[in-house]
Amino acid sequence: MDCKVTPQRKRKLLLSDTFVRALQAAPAGERHDYWDTKVTGFGVRVTDRGAKSFVLYARFPPAGMPARRALGDASKMGLAAARKKAREWLDLIEQGRDPKETARQLTLKAQRANRTTFAIVAEEWLRDAVQGKQRKAREVEADVRREFIARWGSKPITEITALDVRDVIREVKARAPAQARNVLGYAKRLFDWAVAQDVYGLDVSPAEKLRPKDIIGKKVLRQRVLADAELRALWLAADKLTYPYGPLFKMLALTGQRKSEVADARWREIDQAKKLWTIPPERMKGDAAHVVPLTDDVMTILATLPRFKKGDHLFSTTLGAKPVNGFSKAKQRLDQEMAADLAGEVDPFVIHDIRRTMRTGLSALPIPDRVRELVIAHAQPGLHKVYDQYAYEIEKRQALELWAARLRAIITPLPA
Repeated sequence: MDCKVTPQRKRKLLLSDTFVRALQAAPAGERHDYWDTKVTGFGVRVTDRGAKSFVLYARFPPAGMPARRALGDASKMGLAAARKKAREWLDLIEQGRDPKETARQLTLKAQRANRTTFAIVAEEWLRDAVQGKQRKAREVEADVRREFIARWGSKPITEITALDVRDVIREVKARAPAQARNVLGYAKRLFDWAVAQDVYGLDVSPAEKLRPKDIIGKKVLRQRVLADAELRALWLAADKLTYPYGPLFKMLALTGQRKSEVADARWREIDQAKKLWTIPPERMKGDAAHVVPLTDDVMTILATLPRFKKGDHLFSTTLGAKPVNGFSKAKQRLDQEMAADLAGEVDPFVIHDIRRTMRTGLSALPIPDRVRELVIAHAQPGLHKVYDQYAYEIEKRQALELWAARLRAIITPLPA
């Protein structure tokens, strides 16, 4: 049998915290209501077991039938908070809105916001569009987590503005202008992907109208090439660096491949019997496998590298499980050793300039221009890419052997 409300126990008074705390349990089988004179329809109910709850008695939409609804546990909720909630409910009722439905919609919105925070969306983008699908996946992941997720992780992606993106790019520009251009590109791709998914509530990318030239400035093409003396100093400095960076810098100089292609190299890609290194499409800028003939100088370097059981990466600080990452300290050490050899400071250069130096060196040797470009995996112009499927393996090997001989002559010049 339902408990009943005894008419003579229905009372109106100015409720207080002291009164609510002092309320005793109603007699067995009864519930007592005490109505507040300050807020219409607001009161406190106590059961025969002593349970107390704040309630609101009103005509709730859409039916408009009078009903009593609980606002909260009076043993946990303060009177002031209960009155405030009662007033909010009365305002919603005045607008023709059901407080219960309004609360449900707010809960759903909060749940959706939790599922569409920038961190969640960014990690989904990394898994879906970056990891294992882009040549510089590790660099993209590191930059996105450092520059964006660290700032906006818990923020709903729909609340991120163009101003937010611009401020990050300007901050990156202040310390690394070239990197700022890359980071803006990552932001554009991430937000465009989120819009295309049509599930995150994002209709327009906040990075859509941001242009690199307006935020970062005109792109300046690098032309830095190491002189012979600098190239010799680089090789001797690499001798002084410990594994993995010393042999890695040498392999960059000998092969002319990109930093990520060499740093991420795996033993499974190398055929030591045929002296060939096949870089798979997913690690190449042009999305096509690239074959690098290995000279004796490269084979000598490979023979010095450790072999690990946790993974087959050539250059690793995690026993082969992951490829080497983070070149800043190694580059600083390289610069210091080079400066000591050259008896002065080294003109600033970046690791990619080693690749440009090697390519420039090929031009000084009797090598056809197309072969020079193929050695460093530059895309072929026009119809050559479609119709010329010849591998040029012999020609590339000859070119790399000529370059290795030239490099040896620079490192150890013959007596006058």
